[in-house]
Order: sequence, then C-alpha cells, then structure tokens
Amino acid sequence: MKQLLPILFLLLLASSCKSKKSYSSKKRQTHTVKVNTTAKPTAEAETIVKYAKTFDGTRYKYGGTTKKGMDCSGLIYTTYKRHNVNLPRTTSGLQGTGDWVDIKEVNVGDLVFFATKKNSRKVNHVGIVTDVRTGNVEFIHASSSRGVMISSLAEKYWYFSFVQARRVL
Repeated sequence: MKQLLPILFLLLLASSCKSKKSYSSKKRQTHTVKVNTTAKPTAEAETIVKYAKTFDGTRYKYGGTTKKGMDCSGLIYTTYKRHNVNLPRTTSGLQGTGDWVDIKEVNVGDLVFFATKKNSRKVNHVGIVTDVRTGNVEFIHASSSRGVMISSLAEKYWYFSFVQARRVL
C-alpha cells in the first residue's frame, strides 16, 4: 500500500497538468490566402458571377433552384445553366467536374469546395469565386443559415473548411 501511494500521487499530478485550449477574444479571425492576382477573368466568368449576384439575399431551401429559395449546388447549377454551361446538380457531382486548380491560381468563376461537417473532409458545400485580391478570395454561396451571400476565404471558418477549387470554364 505504501508503494502504491507515490504512484497514485504521480498519476494525479500528471493528469492535472493538462494544457487548456486558448480562446481568442476576436469574433472573426482572418487568414491570408496567397493568390496570383495577375490572371484576368474571362468575360464569360464575369457575366456568370454578375448573374449569380442577382440571387444575393435569396433564402436557403434544400433542393431549391429559384429566387424563392436555393441550396449551394442549386445556385451553381442555375447560374451556369443560364449561360449554357451544363453542370451536375449536386455538390458531390460538381466535385469531380472540370479541372483541379491550386488555391493560389483561382480566378473569378472557379468553384470552391468545402467540408463543413466537424471532423470530416467530405465535401458538402460549394461556391463560385467572385473576386480575387492579394490575400483574399471571395465567393458567393447559399448558406443554410443566411441564404445566398458573399463570403471570404480569409474568414477562419471558410479557411479551415476549404478542400479544393475546380475550373469549369
């Protein structure tokens, strides 16, 4: 029993020395995304993005493809279809379409894919790149909480959820 007591004491001491997670007081942490800003977007890409922006503020509706409501892949499908570019209707279908693009080489009109479920790298969200500036990539997408909106890859949530980019034009 006397030999067991020092061992228990050491175990208790070791377990009480766990490090704590540090939490930032900032509401939105931002990250810099290194991108090549020398490539100019095509006129077709600019037109597609302009049309996608007409849906800004549209409420989220699973499976939706109209101004009454749409989901993320519905936004992509509807926007590109209007410009005679036929794409798959689902995010998983879109994920294998077009050519893979390094995030440093994305341009307006490219698709960006995200895995937003905790502890998963399975793609479940998609958006269209609307603007590329030094240190920032903006994209339009249909958020389940806020509807169609423009967000930035510099935002912590999107930065860590990003999986890949694809060029379909």
